[in-house]
Amino acid sequence: MSSSRKLQVVSPVPADIDIANSVEPLHIAEIAKDLNLSPLHYDLYGKYKAKVLLSAFDELKDREDGYYVVVGGITPTPLGEGKSTTTVGLCQALGAYLDKKVVTCLRQPSQGPTFGIKGGAAGGGYSQVIPMDEFNLHLTGDIHAITASNNLLAAAIDTRIFHEASQSDKALFNRLCPVNKEGKRSFSDIMFRRLNKLGISKTIPEELTTEEVKKFARLDIDPDSITWRRVMDVNDRFLRKITVGQGPEEKGMTRETGFDISVASEIMAVLALTTSLGDMRERLGKMVIGNSKAGEPITADDLGVGGALTVLMKDAIHPTLMQTLEGTPVLVHAGPFANIAHGNSSIVADKIALKLVGPGGFVVTEAGFGSDIGTEKFMNIKCRYSGLTPQCAIVVATVRALKMHGGGPDVVAGRPLDRAYVSENVSLVEAGCVNLAKHIANTKAYGVNVVVAVNMFSTDSEAELNAVRKFSMEAGAFDAVICSHHAHGGKGAVDLGIAVEKACQNITQPLRFLYPLEISIKDKIEAIAKSYGASGVEYSDQAEKQIEMYTQQGFSNLPICMSKTQYSFSHDASKKGAPTGFVLPIRDVRGSIGAGFIYPLVGTMSTMPGLPTRPCFYEIDIDTVTGKVRGLS
Repeated sequence: MSSSRKLQVVSPVPADIDIANSVEPLHIAEIAKDLNLSPLHYDLYGKYKAKVLLSAFDELKDREDGYYVVVGGITPTPLGEGKSTTTVGLCQALGAYLDKKVVTCLRQPSQGPTFGIKGGAAGGGYSQVIPMDEFNLHLTGDIHAITASNNLLAAAIDTRIFHEASQSDKALFNRLCPVNKEGKRSFSDIMFRRLNKLGISKTIPEELTTEEVKKFARLDIDPDSITWRRVMDVNDRFLRKITVGQGPEEKGMTRETGFDISVASEIMAVLALTTSLGDMRERLGKMVIGNSKAGEPITADDLGVGGALTVLMKDAIHPTLMQTLEGTPVLVHAGPFANIAHGNSSIVADKIALKLVGPGGFVVTEAGFGSDIGTEKFMNIKCRYSGLTPQCAIVVATVRALKMHGGGPDVVAGRPLDRAYVSENVSLVEAGCVNLAKHIANTKAYGVNVVVAVNMFSTDSEAELNAVRKFSMEAGAFDAVICSHHAHGGKGAVDLGIAVEKACQNITQPLRFLYPLEISIKDKIEAIAKSYGASGVEYSDQAEKQIEMYTQQGFSNLPICMSKTQYSFSHDASKKGAPTGFVLPIRDVRGSIGAGFIYPLVGTMSTMPGLPTRPCFYEIDIDTVTGKVRGLS
């Protein structure tokens, strides 16, 4: 690609922020020009970011797509195994060294981990997205838009309960449909959605019967059924459980609720799975916040707020164009949780990118956590809604993680690694390859070619790396490549790029989903559990009740988004390797109806992280002379 450039690397590898600050980014218009992206189809956000408008896809809709590649991984350690770094490094290799048209599609990181325990998510070493500080902080405001729209809906819920409690049906109806200057009442456009849902075809408020007035005006929300919570993009454990309505003017109408982190909002999942502005409007309106006391689902459109939510999200639907250290283009868009949501960047970013790179080009996107979570949801949820088919799936592996799965000591974030992880032990690596084999087999089952990317660390021995490569090929991988992109940038992933191109060119099978949508919720859950290695599934009484409710409400044809630990194929994070014969416990089942999936809860998943004793923010500051950010990791 013409705007790409080669890096001057040094050893040992400097801190991520120092590398990022050492490279002057190209003006984003140069990146756009290299993609043949017309200025009519993007809006600049400063020098180094631009919003790519959905009109770019419309102009190119008849163009053939490029190759589509998804990056997953083995079951990770708490330190992560470098999926983002591998995704970026591969794209730098394809664009800067192999002269291919390429776009990297990544999720936008939450500011919670950036200031908390994990740090940023722009890749690492010499394989990064820049400007790193802008990528990891506000970017173009999408998460703030999600926060605002989520909390507007939360305010609408509690306010509606408050007003319904103190007004008669007639008074409530008259306030919802006030008299205009001509002395007449009228329905707003959004109200017709509720009227249609209720089977009321009348268009003039005065024509409604007393019973119809009651049905229309009184949502009668059951406070105990409300699943919608407020959000903010900061790790704050003290907001996990709160009581609202304690002010004297709320007349004692208190309710226990809590905050989630913004990326856990269903609106984030809607953004990631939407295919157009019109589709996003429908999905936002269909979001279910709870039930009426009669058991009927209550939606954002029932509350009259679906249109306003879409207005708040109208700019967020456009992906953000950035660049890698080596000048290859990146589309950053959406960042849904990989536990309670599907953990993938947006459909619209991928669709635009596939048209921009065209035939023979590459779009590489990352799926959160191991392939049992991220890749499974990419295939069974994201690809169902997008209609896109990947040709190649990458499984990122590290010697460190394989040693852990082979019986090595616990790996704990913030503590030095045990000696077992920094000294040669080929037998420990080989024992852990059972985990890699399971991920290869599960991913191959979708009909894609699997390439294993062994993310090399300086402490890995040649014998250990070769053992991983040999085992990968025996387990059915199309290829297995040792990569050094963290230390060498794109140059360290050239072999991976060549392997990926061959894998894409040699695809022979159609995409195969793990389950059909038409089967029951339980059958879909059990199909996924079987792919983990479970011998069966156990449902709590609450889970049984929820499954019955969602089935009765007509939502049983949605795909399943399992919410479980990322640290094991099973529900127990301590079970490493490839456990089998376990019974998967389903504690509860919930729905993201607007986004379009049902999510069973396997164990307890925190949706609002806390801060550790020494958060990352201790290291973060600004150079007041240059304005450059220091200490981001």
